[in-house]
Amino acid sequence: MRILIAMMKHETNTFSPIPADWKRFEDWGVHFGDDARATYEGTAMPMGAYIELAKSIGAEIVTPVAAEAMPSGLVTAEAYNKLSDPILDEVRNGVDAVMLDLHGAMVSEETPDGEGTLLERIRAIDPDLPIAVTLDLHCNLTDKMASNCTTLIGYKTYPHVDMYEVGMQIGQSLLDTLDAKIEPVMSWGNTPVLSQTLCQGTDDEPMATLIRLCLEAEQEPGIIAATAFGGFALADIKQAGNSVIIVADGDQAKADEVRDRILAKAWELREDFIYKHAPLEERVAEAKTITDGPVILLDHADNCGSGATQDVMTVIAEILRQGLEDVAVGAVWDPAAVAEMQKTGIGNKITLKLGGKTDMPSIGEVGEPLELTGTVKVLTNGEWTVRGPMYTGIKVFMGPTAVLDTGNMEIVIVSNHHEPWDQGVFTSVGIQPEYKRYLVLKSRIHYRAGFAKLAKATMTLDGKGVTTSDNNLLEYKNVRRPIYPLDLINEA
Repeated sequence: MRILIAMMKHETNTFSPIPADWKRFEDWGVHFGDDARATYEGTAMPMGAYIELAKSIGAEIVTPVAAEAMPSGLVTAEAYNKLSDPILDEVRNGVDAVMLDLHGAMVSEETPDGEGTLLERIRAIDPDLPIAVTLDLHCNLTDKMASNCTTLIGYKTYPHVDMYEVGMQIGQSLLDTLDAKIEPVMSWGNTPVLSQTLCQGTDDEPMATLIRLCLEAEQEPGIIAATAFGGFALADIKQAGNSVIIVADGDQAKADEVRDRILAKAWELREDFIYKHAPLEERVAEAKTITDGPVILLDHADNCGSGATQDVMTVIAEILRQGLEDVAVGAVWDPAAVAEMQKTGIGNKITLKLGGKTDMPSIGEVGEPLELTGTVKVLTNGEWTVRGPMYTGIKVFMGPTAVLDTGNMEIVIVSNHHEPWDQGVFTSVGIQPEYKRYLVLKSRIHYRAGFAKLAKATMTLDGKGVTTSDNNLLEYKNVRRPIYPLDLINEA
């Protein structure tokens, strides 16, 4: 048996000014052929699970591509085709099954439904080819995705610490299909709720309830997999928002019933999926009164892990203005500042205009650098390996990296965008986060994978950026209407 295993992932923020070009994927890591297999075999990723399953049955494994990029704006047509063409070429060469690790919110110049289009093109080559797919919890599920594969599942954790487990679950279901042990049927649907990522943490309500319902459903006879997707509201496409998909063994009516049950609960909980804002000055003042650290302060509107520029200085400026002490920031994206600090050298004083290099026309903001004086404390190449529970074993490339010490604040400055979901963002540059009073993280929920156990308290700080949770700042043109909360929807 010849099994194709591949990864092609990007979460597209259509409000982001940063293009997802080929270099963007290269910065994270693009791997072809045997290199793709070597990079992900043995990791806690869906692709690692797929490879393990294929090896267990003695299959010939082909890995045409494994690629991912940090979330950003539209994927260029060039990048999309350079990623998808190797997969399609291998299908043309002839394979017996396909196992794909996708995201579910890829929007490209080529197509608004990157994953659905890929699956549709695979099926056009081989209409009966068995295909298993893992998708991110923030997938905007489409009919093209569901109707062009055999079996499909999404992560049940945010932060995503179950990627290996869901890969094993859905990969095994494909092997069982090939052995004629099961006959998968799928039922999917969405509800008119455009929920916000900041309210989708699976340890919190309302998402915890939906995940519990999915886990309970998977214990029912005949249910192979049940997934509730939170969706990704910052991808302005027609089918953005909450959805549910059920995989059952031959019982379409049962799949439909479970789907409708969970969708109804998602609609019932719709108000809890919308974030409530508070003035930045008040929140920072409140943080200043907390004496037992580390206190995690989330600069969530500038989270590159959802497509932000990672160089907005609004929150950092307010923290400095109010005089918070013993602060570490992870991280500000500013390659030019890193270059200046490299020229200045470790141990020397420098005054520079940090951040604010990127305009954000979708929310009417221009970049505003912040002038700071400090000492160049550390310079590194920005390379380290994840040891925490999310992306375990994956090598991170932050690019040339520096630490600026202002006295009250140590700021990690990177040349490649990277969300701080692992303590390595600090430990790789010599900062021990457990001993800091405040940790400013440009993150939303993924920080929990590496930092939740450290936190004595956690606060969201509502700054500026294209991952804002303020719908009043975003102009939606393509999402289906009516949809909550953009429109008033009568329950009738």
